[in-house]
Amino acid sequence: MRIEKVNLAETFSGIGEHWRPKVAAELNGQEVKLVKFKGEFPWHHHEHEDEMFLALKGSFRLEFRDRTVELNEGEFIVVPKGVEHRPVADEEVEVMLFEPAGTKNTGNVEDEVFTAPREN
Repeated sequence: MRIEKVNLAETFSGIGEHWRPKVAAELNGQEVKLVKFKGEFPWHHHEHEDEMFLALKGSFRLEFRDRTVELNEGEFIVVPKGVEHRPVADEEVEVMLFEPAGTKNTGNVEDEVFTAPREN
């Protein structure tokens, strides 16, 4: 096993598509994913997984059925399993996700545009 550092700017510069998370690291059955958001993502929930969103560059909204939370650079939120949500970004934002390995980005929804293929 090699121990490697991750350069966030370099990794984000290689991400060309919005809503396609890239696994940057794994630890204790969890994945650290980097993703660019722009626009509206489908409403969804994750039946068995909590999900953490950390705004690294830019800001976005995390919409819930009963409220909206604005996340600015350096802020994060944990969405508990089973809670319906959708991220919305008016401008491109760089986000770090932390969630159990194998978590599908669209949770309980299958969407031909937004559901990301699993990385090998």
